[in-house]
Amino acid sequence: MHTTVLEAGELARAVRHALARVRGVEVVLCPPFVSLTTVAKALQWSSLKVGAQNVHHESRGAYTGEVSLDMLKGFCHYVIVGHSERRRHFGETDALLNSKVRAVVGAGMHPILCVGEEMEQRKAGRTSDVIRQQVSGALQGVLRPDGLVVAYEPVWAIGSGQTPTGQEAAAVATAVRETLAQLYDAAFAQSVRVVYGGSVTGANIGAFVREAEIDGALVGGASLKSEDFARIVKETARLRGGNVDATARRGVRVQQSR
Repeated sequence: MHTTVLEAGELARAVRHALARVRGVEVVLCPPFVSLTTVAKALQWSSLKVGAQNVHHESRGAYTGEVSLDMLKGFCHYVIVGHSERRRHFGETDALLNSKVRAVVGAGMHPILCVGEEMEQRKAGRTSDVIRQQVSGALQGVLRPDGLVVAYEPVWAIGSGQTPTGQEAAAVATAVRETLAQLYDAAFAQSVRVVYGGSVTGANIGAFVREAEIDGALVGGASLKSEDFARIVKETARLRGGNVDATARRGVRVQQSR
């Protein structure tokens, strides 16, 4: 919940200009609802795409204040589902997120499913169990969701300046793929892009995207300054954009989530 409509448009244009020569990554900007049309217009005819930070699972009805997928069609390619702040502050459960994922997939858009553990769960050694449960719960009964992105955002790292090591994040990405393989198949699990989110900066992005299992980042606070966000994208492109291996073919994604 940052930027006015005017500020969001200026930021989108600044990001577009800063990344005009960058290749080898997919960039998605996810502004607040009120700025979606402004940002979409600012990115028109560019390679940058637009996503929403949230959505309601019903297509229409008496849900005052909510935004449906029908309202997002035409300018949104992606929808963030289950961000930790939605889970924490608004009580969103795996069952509700399952309804949202179903709706996003049914509308022909791509869900960016966020999963992550609290500090207490991490200390108890339950990280993998929590991640597997969240992935399974959100995707239960969902037909093969092509274009799915899973964002690992450890709740304890968001805005704290603390981050897991690249190896720790990669281990979680592996758990995500193992769960996807159980729900669908191994080929699908390897095709899904798994990204890291949580105090991502230009200084630490390399530690994550150097890991073969991590395909990019879900960027929060650092996305509010075009130069900081561009640095993350450029470093990702430098480290991964030219690789020709299974991971590179999945593509590299850098999200702006604020």
